[in-house]
Amino acid sequence: MRMLLKAMGFWVWGLIAIALSASFVTLSYRLASNYRWHDTAMAPSPSEATPATSATVSATVVPSNETMPKVGVVSRGIAKEMRAAQSALQAGRWNEALDDLQAAQEISPLTAFDLKTIDEFKAYAHIKLKNFSSAQSDYEAELATGAVTVQETVNVFRMLFLMSVSKGQHANAIEYGTELAARGGASAEDLGILSLSYYLQKDCANSALWADKAIGASRETGQTPRENWSQFKLQCAADAGDNAAMEAVLADLIRLTHKSTYWNTLLRLERQDERVDHNTLMLYRLMYDTASMSEGSDYIEMAQLLGDAALPAEAQNVLEKGISSGVILEQQKERTTRLLNSFKARVDADRKSYVQLNTEAADSSAGEFGVKLGEAYYGFGEYPDAVTVLNRSLTKGQVQHLDDAYVYLGRSLVALKDRDGARAAFANLKTVPNVSPRVLKLWNLYAETLVE
Repeated sequence: MRMLLKAMGFWVWGLIAIALSASFVTLSYRLASNYRWHDTAMAPSPSEATPATSATVSATVVPSNETMPKVGVVSRGIAKEMRAAQSALQAGRWNEALDDLQAAQEISPLTAFDLKTIDEFKAYAHIKLKNFSSAQSDYEAELATGAVTVQETVNVFRMLFLMSVSKGQHANAIEYGTELAARGGASAEDLGILSLSYYLQKDCANSALWADKAIGASRETGQTPRENWSQFKLQCAADAGDNAAMEAVLADLIRLTHKSTYWNTLLRLERQDERVDHNTLMLYRLMYDTASMSEGSDYIEMAQLLGDAALPAEAQNVLEKGISSGVILEQQKERTTRLLNSFKARVDADRKSYVQLNTEAADSSAGEFGVKLGEAYYGFGEYPDAVTVLNRSLTKGQVQHLDDAYVYLGRSLVALKDRDGARAAFANLKTVPNVSPRVLKLWNLYAETLVE
């Protein structure tokens, strides 16, 4: 158990590393592109009739994903510097704009709105220069003026949040991200980054909490949740050795991605606690059908179990697939060849008795004989015959292993690309008395992935 979890932990950490690299590569772009400059005239307010020192001009900078805020005013004493700064920003002369803004900041007296506007402009210029440390200081100073509107406060918290993450200041990111979420300004992406911040702080409980919020917010907007949000939860569960939590997250990841790597991990977790050969073979069938077999021993053990179940044709197919996949180890080849030859001999004998077996199954009042024949048809790749025989046998009843019958019916219908029919067949597993809960759960999960 410990070694399995350790191995899976390394694998999940590899996925996490890839996800983190992608996140940080795109984060700088998000910061640099989060603001759009809106042209606004810089002129005295027509309603202002006070002396020159208190006359006003207007200017705004708004985030690209928000509407433009109400036009504010700055003191006439800094109008010249602010016009120059705006012109420089519009022309892309970022350092020149910063010089003009510094000059404006040194003029006295300044109102709270003056300081707020200067800090906002400076933050914009520093973002364009990719100087996020200075931009962060600018935004913090802007908040401290007390002159920001409710919407501007949300915008500033988002920028502070993203910049804190980009600088690896995870405690700050958590503080700003929580404020952003509390003010209703956090997108699903923001919530996902907040989950990441908690994850990097080794706070798995809160990482999982915010990952769930990100997933929920994404689904509410009709978007597909990001894979790495669930990966954080998976790694935390693996680190804690919590199999139940791992299985739940893996099931979610399978529904989201249909990836065989997640199937492989889930089925290995489930298989290690299974002690009944009949159910173990059911898990191997799932592993085979989801292309999640990764070791030669998987193919060999599945083939042996199929041979014991009197299904040599399917056992032959499994071993041949293992050989062609290149996963049979050198020390396994002699045993594999011996098994394969024995199955081939049994298959030849079965083929000669096909017509007689079909007649006997049709004449039998019980369905058991026909189910075994349907399973054999599946192994030979004769899927229409398998469906016909299995449906006829299920109608008769008196079937020893109904779970096998429904699974082979579903598998045959999948091979015939009748996904609706396959889902209906797998759904019937819940009607089987004493069916293994593990088998029922996993085949139902597989049925969920059978989408067009």
